[in-house]
Amino acid sequence: MNLFYFLVGLLVGKKTARVNESAVLLLAHGTPDVLSEMAAYLKLVTGGRGLPQHVVEELQHRYAEIGLREEPTAEGPHLTRWTLLQAALLEKKLKQRVYVGMRNWKPFIADTVTQMQKDGVKKITAICLAPQNSRTSVGLYRRALMDAVGESMQVEFLAGWAEHPLLARAFAEKMRFALERVRYQAAGGKVAVLFTAHAVPCRTIQASVKPVEHHGMVLATQPDTYAIECKATAKLIAKQLQDILNERDWYFSFQSQGLSGGPWIGPTVEETLASLKAEGYEHVVLQPVGFLCDHVEILYDIDIAFQQTAKELGLMISRAESLNDSPTLISALEDLVFHGVSAEKPQAAVSSKVEVLTVLAPIEELAGANA
Repeated sequence: MNLFYFLVGLLVGKKTARVNESAVLLLAHGTPDVLSEMAAYLKLVTGGRGLPQHVVEELQHRYAEIGLREEPTAEGPHLTRWTLLQAALLEKKLKQRVYVGMRNWKPFIADTVTQMQKDGVKKITAICLAPQNSRTSVGLYRRALMDAVGESMQVEFLAGWAEHPLLARAFAEKMRFALERVRYQAAGGKVAVLFTAHAVPCRTIQASVKPVEHHGMVLATQPDTYAIECKATAKLIAKQLQDILNERDWYFSFQSQGLSGGPWIGPTVEETLASLKAEGYEHVVLQPVGFLCDHVEILYDIDIAFQQTAKELGLMISRAESLNDSPTLISALEDLVFHGVSAEKPQAAVSSKVEVLTVLAPIEELAGANA
């Protein structure tokens, strides 16, 4: 009998050791902790090129408007604070260690991987917190992680979860509350829903000239499906709201086009708001579907800049609350850890209404882009 319990204990101990050797790594963009770090931060964002001083100052102004200061604050910047909380909530559900690594600021991905190695982690399940796949985002996270890991650890990289049902449900829960509130306040006025995603330069969604191999992986040489995946997320959210949202009353556009040159995919939110005003809408409820928590593109671009645009148009706008610590979002992340990402990807435009709103550039510049 004693031998039996000894063997059971030995097996349990081995299983626990294997579990402890595995950990989850959440990958996010990163954000500066204080205003004086802006130039250094932007240099990382642009791959070492940096941006002109007037752009740095403009972004410092925007971050200051949403609470970033010259000295660190107790709560920290929004993106970092919420991402760390999401990791803590996921860790509580999984009963497994969850780390956070940022591509463009602290805690850097490389530093987090070093800490994971010190902690004895041998297998990483990495989740990119940008649900829609794109070479300009997910591809760079993958590269940063594989550069840090090298051959020392086993990595399962989870990306492209734009159509995860729990992700759509999490967004739909927030939008339902916002839309019902606005409908009550609008007292019969015409209300539209505008889903948004972060714009990317048109050149980044075109096919690569030649295949690129990185750590044994051939990086995509075909046009990526970022725009299609963003619209697919929006369609799934709208489907969960079909009892209160008509198909003809929701729209999609791209926000936060960069300050650098060259065409970016569109239409822009500003253009779409003007069109909705012309169509007779009185109130628009916005929801960004590619961001999982509050940060500058929500708190400044939507809550401040787009509010000003709407005021000039004579239009009322509001926004669905960000996912932040949404229990449904945490359940989606938990499900990704256990079941991975479905291999099924969107193959076509999600609706004719959305597809015509694809790019903000001459078509000859996007030959083969298939956005």
